[in-house]
Amino acid sequence: MNIIKEELQFEESLKQRLEFICEFSKVSPTFINGSIRKIEKTNISYIEPHRVIVKDTTFLVFNYSNDVYISNLSKKIKISELENYINSIK
Repeated sequence: MNIIKEELQFEESLKQRLEFICEFSKVSPTFINGSIRKIEKTNISYIEPHRVIVKDTTFLVFNYSNDVYISNLSKKIKISELENYINSIK
């Protein structure tokens, strides 16, 4: 079984939005690109979300989405609520 990994690039407007929110909250984010993992000769694939690390908290984001997931995919907030959340974890 062979797994193929293809790196995804952040959508530019999403990255700019996240950078602006972090700048406004006076924190420095670390961006890690997501990827697509496919099992060769099957139709099985997995989209690994982009990761944004702020103050030891990992946020997961997908291109073209307005949601931000906190640590894992079970808890999500809207991007518009991210500034308040970052300020609450200071």
